[in-house]
Amino acid sequence: AGKAAFGEAEQIGEKVRHGQVVSSDETHARVHGLNWWQWVFVGDNCEYHVIVPSRGYDVIENFMQDCKAEVWVCDCWKAQLNAPAKLCQICLAHQIRNLQALMDKRPALRWAREMQALFRKAIHLRNRREQMTEKRYAKQVAQIEKQADLLLKRTFHGIGRNLLDRYRKYRGSLFVFLHRQDVPAHNNACERALRPSVIHRKVMGSFRSEWGAHAYAALTTVLNTAKRNGQSAFQKLVQLMGTPVFHFLSPSI
Repeated sequence: AGKAAFGEAEQIGEKVRHGQVVSSDETHARVHGLNWWQWVFVGDNCEYHVIVPSRGYDVIENFMQDCKAEVWVCDCWKAQLNAPAKLCQICLAHQIRNLQALMDKRPALRWAREMQALFRKAIHLRNRREQMTEKRYAKQVAQIEKQADLLLKRTFHGIGRNLLDRYRKYRGSLFVFLHRQDVPAHNNACERALRPSVIHRKVMGSFRSEWGAHAYAALTTVLNTAKRNGQSAFQKLVQLMGTPVFHFLSPSI
């Protein structure tokens, strides 16, 4: 199964790396009882998985090769923020959760509440874009951008200052999704793609061979991409490995 999937998985990876918008994320994996990482790179109706012993920028560099995306969607892991792309969109779902954690610790911090409300407002605006005229939508985007600038001019110290510094540093990565319809406001596609692997790790534990880990990544790439394009896992496996030999496995006509 792994041998059958490797070739098609690499073709899918080629499609992802040449896409205009690439999303990425990673999660723990165990190989030979050691800590490895499963990365996923999501493009237009396709996703590519790889399991490697690194969480660093070298994984992205090896995957992208000489390609450069227009927009990279990710959380705030440094390796992903440095990905080869003209623009970056940081996941606002992560930021909303981070701000909620800050509000739980410092309920009196008004900045966190207003910043979280602004992120929610921006996401809601994007969801209503098709119901609005271009002029009205552009006006509200400008208001959000202006309000963000005002919030980032505030100063305070102590818990939460790291978030303020983060948003100042990555100001241009907060609202890219408001200006491009092909860019999401969050990285949920990658998180959904990795969730079955998290369950697999908890149930099965460690891969017993490097080859097995690579085969799992290749099969996950092929099957998940098939599902994204409306094809069932069984249909894809039959297409990948041929018609079943035993007549009772073949679908009756």
